[in-house]
Amino acid sequence: MSPQPMDPASGDKTLALDPDRIVETIERLRRRIEERFPGSSLARVCGILGDIAERTKARLDWVERPNLWLRTASGLMAILLVLGVATGAWALIKAIMATGVDDPLALVQALESAIQEIVFVTVALAFFLTIENRLKRTRALKFIRELRALAHLVDMHQLTKDPHRLSASSSDTTSSPLRELTPHELGRYLDYCSEMLSLAGKVAALYAERFNDAVILQAVDEVEDLTTGLGEKMWQKITMLEP
Repeated sequence: MSPQPMDPASGDKTLALDPDRIVETIERLRRRIEERFPGSSLARVCGILGDIAERTKARLDWVERPNLWLRTASGLMAILLVLGVATGAWALIKAIMATGVDDPLALVQALESAIQEIVFVTVALAFFLTIENRLKRTRALKFIRELRALAHLVDMHQLTKDPHRLSASSSDTTSSPLRELTPHELGRYLDYCSEMLSLAGKVAALYAERFNDAVILQAVDEVEDLTTGLGEKMWQKITMLEP
């Protein structure tokens, strides 16, 4: 799976992940698991990851596509708020110019009220102008949580795959899991789990590339840290299988 270069004509030399290539790689991994472990639940989990990656392409398009209705409504509300404040301020100025300032306390109270109105309008403007980004962030975080849950699901599949249990001196109890895999098969199983975790991290990274938001970037970093940590744990098991 190679990164996809951006358009050279644009002058942007940054590299970006290709969602289609990620989907293809996940499907190839699912077939590899199914061929070596037919009917295994691990292959089904990989299929779930493939479905998530396939849906991610449409989700990324939704994140990038501007919501014209929401932007128009937010813009109109912002204009109305500014016009309302401007009208009120102009009425206050005209009243002061017409009557003069005989009571300094009344002037202070009027200015205090005007400042409060400005603060309110500023907060309201920030709300309307950022509502689209906040809605997209909420949905993107929900999608990223899917990948976090899948990473834990992969980890559950390898919990009982303990290389120590392959030794002749290892004794089982009544509740011990069955030892069905040879050392070679166990190594392949753990390797598949590690690959799946890495691909889950790559799917999460697509959101970081398309959605320039601090909260999303942090969520993606957390998923990548999780998948990396779990993958390292599996590679420790794999090294224990080496002669």
